Amino acid sequence: MKGESILEFIKKSGKPLSFKEISDAFGLKASERKKLKYTLKELLVQGKILRNRKGLYLPIKEAKLVTGFFESHRNGFGFVIPDSPKERDIFIPPHATMGAMHADRVIARLEQSRKREGRIIRIIERAVKKIVGKIEKSGQIFYIQPRKKNISQQIVVAPGDIKIKPGDIVLAEITTYQPMVAKIVKVFEKPKTPREDLEILIYEYELPKKFPKDVVNASEKLFLKGISKTEFKNRVDLRELPTVTIDGENAKDFDDAVSIKKTRNGFILWVHIADVSHYVKWDSPLDIEARKRGTSVYLPDRVIPMLPHELSENLCSLLPKTPRLTFTVEMHFNKLGERKQSLFYPSIIQTMERMTYTSVKKILIDRDSEEIKKYKALVPHFEKMAELCEILKSKRKKRGSLDFDLPEPEVLLDIKGDPMGIIKAERNLAHFIIEEFMIAANEAVAEFLYSKDVPCLYRVHEEPETNKIQYLTKIIKNLGILKEDLKPSEFHEFIEVVKETPYEEIVNYLILRSLKQARYSPENVGHFGLASECYTHFTSPIRRYPDLVVHRILKEFLKKGKISKERKKELEKILPDIAIYSSRMERRADDVERDAIEIMRAWFMKDKIGEEFEGRVTMVTPEGLRVRLEDYYIEGFLPVSYMTDDFYQFDDKRYCLTGFKRKRKFTIGTPLKVILSKVSIEEREIIFELL
Repeated sequence: MKGESILEFIKKSGKPLSFKEISDAFGLKASERKKLKYTLKELLVQGKILRNRKGLYLPIKEAKLVTGFFESHRNGFGFVIPDSPKERDIFIPPHATMGAMHADRVIARLEQSRKREGRIIRIIERAVKKIVGKIEKSGQIFYIQPRKKNISQQIVVAPGDIKIKPGDIVLAEITTYQPMVAKIVKVFEKPKTPREDLEILIYEYELPKKFPKDVVNASEKLFLKGISKTEFKNRVDLRELPTVTIDGENAKDFDDAVSIKKTRNGFILWVHIADVSHYVKWDSPLDIEARKRGTSVYLPDRVIPMLPHELSENLCSLLPKTPRLTFTVEMHFNKLGERKQSLFYPSIIQTMERMTYTSVKKILIDRDSEEIKKYKALVPHFEKMAELCEILKSKRKKRGSLDFDLPEPEVLLDIKGDPMGIIKAERNLAHFIIEEFMIAANEAVAEFLYSKDVPCLYRVHEEPETNKIQYLTKIIKNLGILKEDLKPSEFHEFIEVVKETPYEEIVNYLILRSLKQARYSPENVGHFGLASECYTHFTSPIRRYPDLVVHRILKEFLKKGKISKERKKELEKILPDIAIYSSRMERRADDVERDAIEIMRAWFMKDKIGEEFEGRVTMVTPEGLRVRLEDYYIEGFLPVSYMTDDFYQFDDKRYCLTGFKRKRKFTIGTPLKVILSKVSIEEREIIFELL
């Protein structure tokens, strides 16, 4: 019994229906009613229908309910991020969370439309099944204090065989959620190195430690087979085209390469992407595992890949001077950077060199004679790339794209894997070249599939919420660099105004914090950050599952020249679930990577207690200041209680802390000197006191 027909019937009924009414409408025999129960249960789990207190079934939209993910705050409240990108987030006060935890999939009822406030009425799927935390004791009861800061609940330990004591770091499996009870699975030894701490983090986020046997066998079989000449058939042979990959020094999974040619009218740009879909077929063991992982996770000392190494670092990776199967996006631009033609086809390439961002920068910016001599044949190509990059970047900025240039932290490791420095990973022209070319390819693919009315996974990014814009405006006004209210349509202009001023990084950071998180959706609502009407992810199929899906859809359409009605229905059925799950896995990867940096920062600073540092305020709260150091790309917290030179009060109108006697004021961007007071490896906290 198909769920779509049952769902369609419930939607069209216009009233809540009983099990008998549904069964009678489909003329089901007694033997078939068991299947109907199973189908209705599946629709309930998927969040597509609801069962009310009288046991009647009705569609979610009819009940004015919203399905989405819960984002919790350590203070107990949270937000439901709706599955549909057309709906705004719903604020959930602490008393209305129904015990939902961070990243749970939930159904919420909107109770105050104007304030966009509601309550969770059902938890569809639990995201957190295992927990890592510290054992604490109250009377005779042991409980776990979770390490994740967005989990506010304390979890009672169920009686078990494993001996524990206060202070132990444990892995526990949640057995019941109301009340919250967990069974101890593992007691960790106190980590002696950052690597051991990262191992605990992997358990904390339930990241896969190895691939299943059938996946390993499938990847090894493909690897041993290699690439045969029969696979070159029906592919455009581009091996004579001067082609390069440009990546970081430590990259191993090269999934994109580029070629360029200057013409009388403009440029031809080829973006070649590893043809992962040639090896990883729908619903194969490799595909099922890749879908489950969703994305590769990059930690300072390792990568947890979406695909086995035989594929991600060899057969699919665009290794230098080696024939590789690719999917090419060929784009013809005029001199103004307008795309006049796009072609998509399976191809075969052979890169001339494996270039790094550093090397290309030496050629184009530093004009390093040795580097120019080493890559003499490619230098003209890099110069053309730089020229087209500037044209595309300028065009994108004019249409309203937000051109953030925020530095990322880079952890420098010694031979033992310990952090010996944490610096700003500055981006250069070479980064911008690849970024612009990938954006262009992603837009070309998205616009093509959209124009053909082919179901697709889009990369969407909605406008920020009104309350976030008001909050942002209030802070920036207090900095004295804004007089009127800021509108989302003016963000890109304001970013340009503060460029190369002392406020540049702070303003970029604040605007970025006010934005929603981009995600995947079968609905095209555009990409606010890129000011793009139609955008997808196509350029990284080795490390992102949605890209692999888009490859398959595009390849299928090009091969058949159309998508049949039946196939269209199949895609429309599976794409929403893939979009929701992939977005969730992406958020998990972001959280893991952020926590891994926090771990490295704590280990790096632990021997520097008592040392003095210069820093700058990046956030102000009633509890204290978030401070980033000048010498290292490290942030820590300065509690108000450690600011002993005065009594400081929080001014929420001016968004600052002001001394009661001396009137010394701290707001975002204020420079200050601090002493490192405390480092907690367990809590991943760095605490400063005011000098």
